[in-house]
Amino acid sequence: MNDQDQVLKAAAELVAAFARNDRDAYFGAFTADASFVFYTLEQPLLSRDAYQALWERWRSEDGFEVLSCTSSNAFVSLQGDVAIFIHDVATELRMQGERHVSQERETILFRKQESRTQEQQGRWLACHEHLSAMPEGLPSP
Repeated sequence: MNDQDQVLKAAAELVAAFARNDRDAYFGAFTADASFVFYTLEQPLLSRDAYQALWERWRSEDGFEVLSCTSSNAFVSLQGDVAIFIHDVATELRMQGERHVSQERETILFRKQESRTQEQQGRWLACHEHLSAMPEGLPSP
């Protein structure tokens, strides 16, 4: 499998883990030093641990649950040991007992891992995620 296919597979696995609320698989798809920029938050999250803590707070205080997540229009640009993955994402969540649907655009940077273990060698992990609201009301190109 070539690098582009590996990145697409890693991205699909990340999205699928999020969609099924598989916290371990989802956060396992990110490096420990990953950063996250979400338009819904005032500040970036500068580590995987920071995002995990927020996720747990959402779950315990707000009843956060992902109901579905669908990726479309995927694009990958390879830049050596870094890959830029861009896609549109449709997400359905439950928070505080209410259903929320969002249409967003997301960029995820993946970094090819160097490891001494054969299993981890060459694995692509996400090291940055940037989520933006989908533009509405813009004229069609």
